Amino acid sequence: MEGNDARTHDARPHVVILGGGFGGLAVARGLAGTPARITLIDRRNHHLFQPLLYQVATAGLSAPSIAAPLRQILRKQANVTVLMDEALDVNLAQHRVTLANGELDYDALVVATGATHAYFGHDDWERYAPGLKTLDDAFTIRRRVLLAFERAEREDDPAQRQAWLNFVVVGGGATGVELAGTLAEIARHTLPREFRRAELRQANVLLVEAGPRLLPAFAPDLSDKARRQLEKLGVDVRLNTAVTGIDEHGVVLGETPYAARTVLWAAGVAASPLGRRLGAPVDRAGRVQVEADLSLPGHPEVFVIGDLASVAQADGKPVPGVAPAAKQMGRYVASVLKARWRGGASPPFRYRDDGALATIGRMAAVAQFGRLKFSGLLAWWIWLVAHIAFLIGFRNRLVVMLDWAWAYWTYQRHARIVTGSDETHDAHAPSSGDA
Repeated sequence: MEGNDARTHDARPHVVILGGGFGGLAVARGLAGTPARITLIDRRNHHLFQPLLYQVATAGLSAPSIAAPLRQILRKQANVTVLMDEALDVNLAQHRVTLANGELDYDALVVATGATHAYFGHDDWERYAPGLKTLDDAFTIRRRVLLAFERAEREDDPAQRQAWLNFVVVGGGATGVELAGTLAEIARHTLPREFRRAELRQANVLLVEAGPRLLPAFAPDLSDKARRQLEKLGVDVRLNTAVTGIDEHGVVLGETPYAARTVLWAAGVAASPLGRRLGAPVDRAGRVQVEADLSLPGHPEVFVIGDLASVAQADGKPVPGVAPAAKQMGRYVASVLKARWRGGASPPFRYRDDGALATIGRMAAVAQFGRLKFSGLLAWWIWLVAHIAFLIGFRNRLVVMLDWAWAYWTYQRHARIVTGSDETHDAHAPSSGDA
């Protein structure tokens, strides 16, 4: 891979983008047709539509429906090279990125490596309560959820059977709300007629939130409506409740143990560790505090965007770590680079709030667009249309639309194949393959 003198081989400015998520992809696309040489680096070969990742985790959609190979997405953009690799460090003085498989020099660098799970100092909980950020996470969760029903079906002891039918979701943000609502639907509508011994309608879905309300990014009245819609689906919502322990037997709520063999984590995120290696100030979550043009303080050639960037809005509130914000940052950075190459300047980044959406379950959702607020069936339709529109590729839009239509009329979830292994559950189960 290229070394110190690589830029002498090509006079075009070399833009290196770390991360193929919403932000990184928006930068690459924004630089189409420019006199730039772009290298996009990601640990995985695909772009993932994370807002629908919970649907893969709960067997509603298959992985290819919400993901697409980065090379396929950018195949018509001749000035982009995609490398499947991992960024380990950045040498700001030498304008060089250290990768797992070599080094890469840059003229401009965009760091968009996102965020990962945060367990608030209890990293040992991750084994028992997986989070949801990648397709691998989704497969792990799907396996645990489906195997819990299988274990309950063959369990003779009533207490142990109920433990397999108890599900705990930790965290009342959008991901937690969506997971809890979907789990309740699976237990009450999708699977009961398929199991003979376990009474799946006795399944309990517990949603635990340490704060005073669900969906804190929404208006309080919408948070309350979301809670009531979840409870109507059969979800037990516990607010102002802290999880103080998690192990293979369940969780501890304050000082009270709760037996549950499946615990899912949706309580917090931490910025990619690469952010701390940039030498700039970071906030408590590890997000890099950037300049008004999203550049690194003292290094105008380096930009930090997406979940890794700590950016304040005009009202002082932080820009939320959501897909629309990452896209806006990516498009903005592309415009800044193009302006610089023309010898011009750019105004500071300004976040445009496109609204917020969260689905709770079948015909239940909440939506907020400034002062406009919706809930129930109308919000659910808005959520459906928006997510189909934002998916990448006509095929993905068509497949998701057909899958959702089928699930709506039949309550069925087609992606219910158990594969792989999970040591936490498999310690209590016989081996199984792809059959």
